[in-house]
Formats: sequence, structure tokens, C-alpha cells
Amino acid sequence: MSRSIVPEAISRQPWLMLIPLCGLVALGAAVLYSAAGGGLQPYALSHVVRFCVFLVMAVVISHMSRNLFRMAAYPVFGAILGLLVLVELIGAVGGGSQRWLNLGFMSLQPSELMKPAIVLVLARFYETLPHAMTASWRGLVPAGVLIALPALFVLIQPDLGTATAVCFGGVVTMFLAGLPLWWFVSAGGALLVIAPIAFFTLLHDYQRNRVLVFLDPEADPLGTGYHITQSKIAIGSGGIFGKGFGNGTQSHLQYLPEPHTDFVFATMSEEWGLVGGFFVLLVFAIVLGWGMGVARRAPDRFSSLLAAGMTATMFFYVMINLMMVMGLAPVVGIPLPFMSHGGTSMLTNMICLGTIMAVNRWNQGRGSLG
Repeated sequence: MSRSIVPEAISRQPWLMLIPLCGLVALGAAVLYSAAGGGLQPYALSHVVRFCVFLVMAVVISHMSRNLFRMAAYPVFGAILGLLVLVELIGAVGGGSQRWLNLGFMSLQPSELMKPAIVLVLARFYETLPHAMTASWRGLVPAGVLIALPALFVLIQPDLGTATAVCFGGVVTMFLAGLPLWWFVSAGGALLVIAPIAFFTLLHDYQRNRVLVFLDPEADPLGTGYHITQSKIAIGSGGIFGKGFGNGTQSHLQYLPEPHTDFVFATMSEEWGLVGGFFVLLVFAIVLGWGMGVARRAPDRFSSLLAAGMTATMFFYVMINLMMVMGLAPVVGIPLPFMSHGGTSMLTNMICLGTIMAVNRWNQGRGSLG
């Protein structure tokens, strides 16, 4: 009876994940409404419209076949790599960085699109690589090159946060593909040795300041430590139940920098308190847990790596942003998925979500070959 009332295309959607996610987006819209001083423009309305448009896109992606994903892997990676080169040639400059392409109707940040693209291309690479070769140089060197190329272009922009995100998604995919654990431990040890050298020779001044501020934000509370200090004040002042919707002083009096993008969680915590924070964490736990469940049930190596890598990419967004606003990580400009105002980051996360939905559909045996 229910099948005749509810269209099959609707009933098949993973509503146990989508309904909490819609609640998170609604909370994000309320926070953006408050951050704008009680207006739908310029943040809240566009936030909801983008989510709705990109949700339709995610549903379309979810109906694509495995063969289409496989065929698109290298062309998509190559196209986005070409866009990164184009950014260096004609990209728009903002805030001292050259990261965007002006498309007229929106500014596109190709480095954001590389986050799901690197997972897709590595999933395809390891699918075609015989298992016996995974633990050899053939499983390491080509994958390392695929990660290093876009990461270097993103570092040139400069955008350390996005470059780290690209590397994170790629390295997680490599680990899940079955590369030996001691390779990653050795690489971690090498990074500990290289990090001090890179700090003084490769990082820009503002990037070094971010690390120093992270280590001791109170050393310059009105200068380089201002962001983290004000964010902590906003989160702490919310208490258990918050100051109430529209009553946040840190954001409304412009003490809190970027209250609608990087520090949207601090804006939310001030008005909605610990209860609001728990709700945000719960929804992210539901979405990310669902994603890893889809990866575990995947019917083949390509699908499993694809779903797990996309879930890891979204997890990186959440982890770094929340650590950043609470002073547990340097400020690197990573937005909070589904809450921060921003078109390209929303697009990226919805691509990840749509891809996981596609794998979930393959798990159910519908349109797996298409």
C-alpha cells in the first residue's frame, strides 16, 4: 500500500541520515540568520537554496552506475588539476591568496573539488592494481604522485588547510587499500623531523603566526591570538542552554571574526549552548557513521574505498573546524560542513554525500552496473 502512495525513488533514499542532516542545515540557517542581524540575506536564504539545489545534485549522483564512476575517475581528476593550473594563471586574488575562478554567477574554488576527486581516482587506481602489488612500490609511488601534484598546486596558492585535506583523504584511501602500517608510521616519524625545518623555511609568515597562536593564543590576545580567544569566549559564554536565539553578543557586536563561515560553530554555541553543540555532534556522528557503514557493506574494493574515502573527507572538515574554533588546532580556514556559509564547500560535501548514496544504492543491488 505504501509503495503505491510513496514513489519508489523517494522511499529508497536513506532518510535516517537525510532527516537529521536537514535538521542540521536548518540550525545552520538559523545561526546564519542571527549572524546577519536577523535577516535572510545575505547568508541564511542562500545557504538553504544551495543545500536544496545540491541535494538534488546528490540524488542525481546517487543514481549513477559504478561503471560511470570508474570511467570518470581519471578524466575528472585531470580536469580539476587543469583548473588548479588555470587558477595560477587567471585566478582571482582574495585575502592574499589566489584560489578562485570567477564564473560570473559564483566564485569556484577548484582546490575544494580536488578533495573528492583524489578519493575517486585513488579508489579507481587501487581497484585496477592486483592485491599482491599493493604492498610494493607500485602501490605507493603512483598514488603518491597523484596526491602530490594537486597538493603542490594548492600549496602555491597558498592554502595549507585545503592541501592538508587533499593529502588526508588520499592517505586514508591508501591506508584502507592495504598498504603496510609501518610505511605510515615511518612517514609520520619523517614528518616530525621535517616539520621544524618546514616551519622556518616553507611556511609563510601568516602561517607561522597561526601555529604560534595555536601554541599560546593568550600571548597576543588583541593581535594574532584574537580569533581563537574570541571563539573560546563565545563558546564558553553560551553555557548549557545558550543565551537564546538572536541574543549572541560576541557575533552581533562583531567581536567574533567570520561568525558566518569558519567560526559558525562558536556563533551557534553562544546562542544555543551545550545542547546545540551536542545536537551538531550527534548529527555528524549519524552521517559519518552511516557513511562508514555503507563502506563496510560495499560489494567490491572500488566501492568500499570510494565510500570510506568520501566519509573521511567529510570527517576532516568536521574535525579540523571544531578543533580550530576550540583552540585545539591552528586556524586554517576550514568551514564546518552544512552549517558554514559558502558555495564551494557545500558543493564538495554534497558531492561526497551523493557518492556515498550511490555506493549505498549499489549495496542494495539496484543499478550497480547501469
